[in-house]
Amino acid sequence: MENILKEIINKKKERISQYKKNISEDWLLNNIKDVEGFIDFKEKIHTNSKQNKISIIAEIKKASPSAGVIVKNFNHLNIAKIYSENDATCLSVLTEEDFFQGQISFISDIKKKIKIPILCKDFFVDTYQVVLAKSHCADCILIILSALDLNQAKDLYQAANDLNISTLVEVHTQQEAETALSFENALIGINNRNLKTLEISLDTTTKLSKILNSHKNPLICESGIKSQSDLKYIVENSNIFNFLIGESILKNPDIAESLKEFTQISL
Repeated sequence: MENILKEIINKKKERISQYKKNISEDWLLNNIKDVEGFIDFKEKIHTNSKQNKISIIAEIKKASPSAGVIVKNFNHLNIAKIYSENDATCLSVLTEEDFFQGQISFISDIKKKIKIPILCKDFFVDTYQVVLAKSHCADCILIILSALDLNQAKDLYQAANDLNISTLVEVHTQQEAETALSFENALIGINNRNLKTLEISLDTTTKLSKILNSHKNPLICESGIKSQSDLKYIVENSNIFNFLIGESILKNPDIAESLKEFTQISL
């Protein structure tokens, strides 16, 4: 699995080229004004953080490179409904097509039925994708620093700001954490999973939170949270109250009960 990230990025660039042939960026921009249902993703997290309340960004994904197919009878609308009814703060929707079996249309499908902030979880390498995400009513985009050079990351960040979409800047190393502090308007996510090797360590969050605690916006712990004890460990050792959780919820036959373990936790 060494450097799966490079494989995903190369495939994503092919996908973007195809998207651009089918739908121009100008057309998307001209039609964005007619898209309804946007919610302030960052503010929703901020509101909870100010009260030291747990925020769960519950993830919708069919598959992943590390786990294979996670949900066999996958239905994004059913999962979104269960999440919404069981106090998920926001949703993270995997839209990467080849390795996660996602689709960008999942977001607009959900937004037509459920009023909840949604992160477009994908591998953003081109500002065209920001416009595409906005056109499908995404409220936040992901900027993975390990997948980009600084100029690319800044371009994506600026494009999102221009379109009034929240940004989640994802880091995994000390250098990336230091770089992320310059993205002043962004949420910062600490990914406990090394995207090049897929190995996970919760200590990544506890270590990098010390660098990032001066950031004015909330920090989010991503990947590897499998139990209430994992969540409590992060709260106690990093003072982070915001969690992006996917596989540990989705692998449970009872998704609702699995989510409740996190949303109804007492600290």
